[in-house]
Amino acid sequence: MKEYTHQIDSHLGQQGANYDTVGSVATNVADGFTMVAVGDLIVSRPLTKYEHPGFGDIVQILCDADVTFGNMETLIFDIRSFKGSPEAEHGGAYHISVPELGPDLKAMGFNIVGRANNHTLDWGLEGMRETSRVLDESGIVHAGAGENLAQAGAARFLETARGRAALVSLATSFAPMSRACDSAGQAPGRPGLNALRLAQSIVVPPEMLESLRRVRDALPDYKPGETDPSRVMVGGTTYKTGNKAGYCYEANPRDVADILRNVRQGKQFSDFCIVTNHCHHPGNWSQEPADYEQSFAHQMIDAGADAYVGHGPHLLRGIEIYKGRPIFYSLGNFFYDDLRTPAGADMFEAYGKDPRVDTDAEVTVDEEAKGYPLGEGLFYGALSAPVYYESVITVSRFEQNQLVELRLYPIELGFSKRFANRGIPQLAPTAHAKAILERLQKLSKPFGTEMAIENDVGVIRLSSISQ
Repeated sequence: MKEYTHQIDSHLGQQGANYDTVGSVATNVADGFTMVAVGDLIVSRPLTKYEHPGFGDIVQILCDADVTFGNMETLIFDIRSFKGSPEAEHGGAYHISVPELGPDLKAMGFNIVGRANNHTLDWGLEGMRETSRVLDESGIVHAGAGENLAQAGAARFLETARGRAALVSLATSFAPMSRACDSAGQAPGRPGLNALRLAQSIVVPPEMLESLRRVRDALPDYKPGETDPSRVMVGGTTYKTGNKAGYCYEANPRDVADILRNVRQGKQFSDFCIVTNHCHHPGNWSQEPADYEQSFAHQMIDAGADAYVGHGPHLLRGIEIYKGRPIFYSLGNFFYDDLRTPAGADMFEAYGKDPRVDTDAEVTVDEEAKGYPLGEGLFYGALSAPVYYESVITVSRFEQNQLVELRLYPIELGFSKRFANRGIPQLAPTAHAKAILERLQKLSKPFGTEMAIENDVGVIRLSSISQ
């Protein structure tokens, strides 16, 4: 693999491409190139027609960038003419918006979005395909979903005045039946999303592992022969020993290899490559990334990515600068306008509601308070705290093919407002902005990132960071 990569790099080098010290194609954009990156776009309606307080200031920031990215976590179609149906296996809710959202996002400044996430197939292949059509007609580049794995995993390209941008979109949090695959022999490929599968283990102290081993040995279906003293499997869950209880993840090597190839190729055909990952692990309660993700993000940048944008847990996680490239481990919610309709019969049932009496809005309010359904009256991941309504808009600026500055504009989504009016961002007032940025400072410190706070804006300057 290394020899093959070297052959490609050598060939491209003969064509005049610039290379950094790890052999990847260097950033190749014109001076002043800016990328805006935000988190999840969970929005049920167009927003630019109404003068939402402070929203115009947000739109101005989005429109001023060369590349404006967000994670597209809703489906777009007209329910009155829709030919599909809500899937039995959904991403925790049935996200839906009206067709007018496509041109509205474009008017806001969004020109490139990720599609791989746990809601990609909430409304089946019909919903996925109709969303693709609306985004295409709206002039918004999108990646992460397609008619097979090759299409879903491929980089998609955006032409800008200061350089050509590429996007590779993947998800580690997804409904199992939504994973795309390629053809094999006579079997056709499967439509869906670009997935990175993770094998989860639970880490426990040695004395707990020994207790679990005794439980396993006592089970009637246990067959002696497992000899690894550092791990035990009980009921399909793997436990392994460690100093502190927690979760451990191992990325599927084949998925990683496919993604690395797509990133490498995406950069070979562009001046600036973004990798985006939708990852809830270890859970929406955690402000720290899963243990696999830092190494994975570094691999992406080593392969040629100029930025790594994480999202999924609906709250902020830290920022790292690795080899002069930004890594955002989670940018939380950008839109959280979550009064979607229709909700789907399964959602009414999960929350004990009657569609003949209760409304879609009442189902959604219950969902936010209780979390996503696990079955048998159990739920996880409630999103009813203010932290899920706080985030930042990130603006990365490049000069002489180097990231020189990150500006972080703190936003709040109106948690204290009436539920129907929540979820639309505005710049946070001074006291709130300071609290958001100080939390982000703390979360970024373990990655060696130093952030100043200037006039209610977070500022990371590369001169103060070891690259």
